[in-house]
Parts: sequence; structure tokens; C-alpha cells
Amino acid sequence: MKVKTILVSQPEPKVENSPYFELQEKKKVKVDFIPFIHVEGVSGKEVRHQKIDLNKYTAIILTSRNAVDNFFRIADEMRFKVPDSLKYFCQSEAVAYYLQKYVVYRKRKIYVGQRTFTEMSSILKKYKTEKFLLPSSDVLKPEVPNVLNDLKLNWDRGIFYRTVVSDLSHLKDVTYDVLVFFSPSGIKSLFENFPDFKQNDTRIAVFGNSTVKAVEDAGLKVDIMAPTPETPSMTMALEKYIDNVNSKK
Repeated sequence: MKVKTILVSQPEPKVENSPYFELQEKKKVKVDFIPFIHVEGVSGKEVRHQKIDLNKYTAIILTSRNAVDNFFRIADEMRFKVPDSLKYFCQSEAVAYYLQKYVVYRKRKIYVGQRTFTEMSSILKKYKTEKFLLPSSDVLKPEVPNVLNDLKLNWDRGIFYRTVVSDLSHLKDVTYDVLVFFSPSGIKSLFENFPDFKQNDTRIAVFGNSTVKAVEDAGLKVDIMAPTPETPSMTMALEKYIDNVNSKK
């Protein structure tokens, strides 16, 4: 079956030159963006209950923009003046770039990984004397604590925000040719909103091995996957699949 409609389970990109918009124009398909999950910050009181004292940390590990936003939100709520000496370890360039929203980049000690958390190991292991704080969601990829523990770092995790299932009731009678997921939480949201969901002719596109497992555990079939050596991004994987099925008569 040809692909004419795609639902991406994330917020719409804010940049005009997003590859999704290019895909839509190039392949003449309709792409909608509806987040299946959203983030809610926890209160400073809840962070204190976790026995997190911001004064005792010399370094912060930031894995996402949400982590950046919620760390500074909590610091502000607790009236904690973030010291200039604090070291920032950012999982990717995108996270490091986003940090400029809160700090003067050139005046801070900022260390940047490549893309995955495991790739940060070579940087983190050089700073074993630091006391690290990991501001995170209530949902944390297993590789994160595994890497930090394997390196024998002195670190604490603080749950600064939660991943919450969005209300998708407005999609009850809407169907798409392709559903795109980026995390197991997206699959959880699908079934919490639509417990009787049947895949039928809907194609499912997933990003990452943990999402693949969540799809298969739910009894669904993965039709499109990224990243792969041939299609490192989701838009490339979608384009390849569309080229294949839409060219058939």
C-alpha cells in the first residue's frame, strides 16, 4: 500500500528547513506532528525529598534540552546561584548549544559528547574527582547508570521532571499510513490511549533498539527502522520506504 499520510509522535519542528518538511514536499505526503508524551517538571520540594543538595555538586551531566531547562528551573526555585565554576557535561552538540540559553558559553567549562551517552565515557573518565549530578526524567535509559557505574564516578540522579502520557482522544477516528515512534514511552502512550489498537495496514517506523523491543513486545510489527548504516536518520528511512512502496503499481 502506498504511503500518503504520516504521523510523527513528537512536537512539530520549529526550524523551517526540517528534513520532515523537505520529505513532505519532495514525496507529496502529508506529515502531522502530535506528541504522544510530554514532560512535566517536578517541584523543588520533591527534589529536596530526594536528598538533592545543589551546593554539593561540582559537575552536571545533561542528556537533553529538558534536562537543561529543568535543572535551571529547579535552581531558580531553590534560589540556588549556579556557580561559574560548575562543569557541564553535555551528551551532544545540540544540548551544549541549547545551554547558551542559560549561561555565557565561553565563560563556562563545557564538555561535549558525540551523540550517544556511551560515547561520553572517554570524556567523563578524565574527571573522576568531580561530584556529578544527573538531572533526569523518571524514565532513564539503562545505558546511563551503567556507564556512570562502570566508570566508578561519584554521581547522584535527581528526578527533575516526568514523562507523562498525552491525551490523544482526538485521534480516535483518524488513521495514518505510517506511525513514527522514538521511544518506548510513545508505544506506552499509544496503548494507554487506545487499548484495543490493531495495526492492520498501518506501518510502524521506529528509532532505536529499545523502541523496536517495545513495539515487538506489544505484539506489533516494525516496518521501518532507523538508525541503520544506510539510513542514519528517520527521514532517510521514511524516504527510502516511500520510494519503494509508492513506485509499485
